[in-house]
Amino acid sequence: MFSYLRSGLRPVGPVWQGASWLIALGVLAPIASLAWLALGADFSHWQDLVRYVLPDAAANTAWLLGGVGLLVLIVGTGCAWLVTAYDFPGRRWLHWALLLPLAMPAYIVAFAYLDLLHPIGPVQGALRWLLGYDSPRQWRLPDLRSMGGAIFVLGFTLYPYVYMTARAMFMTQPAHLMEAARSLGETRWGAFCRVALPMARPALVVGLSLALLETLNDIGASEFLGVHTLTVSIYTTWVTRSDLAGAAQIACSMLLAVVALVWLERQGRSRQRFGSAQRMRAIASHRLPARTAWLATLFCSVPVLIGFAAPAAYLAWESAKRFAHGTGISAGLWSSLLNTLGLALGVTVIAVAAGLVVAWATRTSVSTRAPSRWQAQLAALGYAVPGTVLAIGLLTPALALDAGLARLFGAEGLPLMGQGVVLVVACVIRFLVMPVGGIEAGLVRIPPTLEQASRLLGESRLGTLRRVHLPLLRPAMATSAMLVFVDAMKELPATLLLRPADFDTLATWLYAEAARGTYEEGAIAALCIVVAGLVPVMLLARTQLSEKNN
Repeated sequence: MFSYLRSGLRPVGPVWQGASWLIALGVLAPIASLAWLALGADFSHWQDLVRYVLPDAAANTAWLLGGVGLLVLIVGTGCAWLVTAYDFPGRRWLHWALLLPLAMPAYIVAFAYLDLLHPIGPVQGALRWLLGYDSPRQWRLPDLRSMGGAIFVLGFTLYPYVYMTARAMFMTQPAHLMEAARSLGETRWGAFCRVALPMARPALVVGLSLALLETLNDIGASEFLGVHTLTVSIYTTWVTRSDLAGAAQIACSMLLAVVALVWLERQGRSRQRFGSAQRMRAIASHRLPARTAWLATLFCSVPVLIGFAAPAAYLAWESAKRFAHGTGISAGLWSSLLNTLGLALGVTVIAVAAGLVVAWATRTSVSTRAPSRWQAQLAALGYAVPGTVLAIGLLTPALALDAGLARLFGAEGLPLMGQGVVLVVACVIRFLVMPVGGIEAGLVRIPPTLEQASRLLGESRLGTLRRVHLPLLRPAMATSAMLVFVDAMKELPATLLLRPADFDTLATWLYAEAARGTYEEGAIAALCIVVAGLVPVMLLARTQLSEKNN
């Protein structure tokens, strides 16, 4: 009780606590169901999986994680340090432009480059013309459908995770440490390697773990590019071979990698420290010589070109060609667009409401480390679990509940699966961390005196929430809602596995078009997803610019 008095906050009632625990346990339910399904199945599946499936899939996943991790570290850290510590042409616009690949899902980038880098495509055709070759048989680039191609696509799509965290850490490093290193005889490169980089290591670990989690969750880019990862193995084992137990066993083995990455991310966050509450002088940007400055511009521009500009230009060009030919948008694509908007809207409303419940129930423990903080931590686990794993874990309880509802009400078919309820639940579980984190951050900024004054004036807890907190939380809730909406539009793995019959979204429509090798309508669907993803990226860039100016 005294901890609540010190924090100035009153504990919430049992209804809020119970609701928050139900939401947190709902996030754990798919994982528990997955473990039960895997352990309860015949382990003869496991012998075949260990012999024929897992070795190659695990090796491919390890190579992919290692390659993507190395690439995102080099590109993200290098660009973050250059735009922070140096002044060169284009630095102002590169500061926010380097975030643009966040608007491009990896499977869309792979979709675009499969056509752009085709042996008879525009890029290789132009290169052969410049080199004096006439045929792809004479000269061609390495095949994009390979491990190197997957590392290339995923690395230049996911490096912003490292860039964001590294740049935020570099901006907070005091300038006198670098100046002390230079005064002791270190070069700028030596000061970066021995002072700036070790201090930024926790932030690099956080960004790296987020990028690798997205790599594990990817199914579209890996399958398009012919890389048989554990995620692709789960999908093919379930859908192609109709072996749900085998898919569950692969998913359980995959969770080991997820747990390791989550542990790394938590360790990185726990090691972040601030030496002083006093505002210190930030690192001053150093003007580079002309030749070196243009090299820095080139180094920072290439990731933007590869990760965003080239695929976006391709999608816009292909979409414009389709409209120029008078074909327009087909009825199927219109239906997919409406389904996508409906799904994203439903997921957004439920996720924000659930996030508000969890954040409100745990608000008193922000400064007390009370056990009620566990709800928020459990709710955040959903984002770390790949969409395919969530789909496997939700399938069995959803089918059991559908069977119970059918017996109870005499309904036919699958009410939950057939109406897309399970798909909405999967997306809510996966993206619940965004509203929980955003609303918690908003609640921290509200002083306890406002709540105390409201209660002294006779307001109930619910009235205080409605009249005091909700108006002040409106920006945080709006930002969280927008992030959830866009991510729900882009979600492919869970949507691909749990969508009802005759229910396509823009992501699944694009997946089907790419699988058939038809890119015309797929380009329009991809462009719609990219345009929707640009909104939160622009807001994120605006936030970073305001933090820099402040």
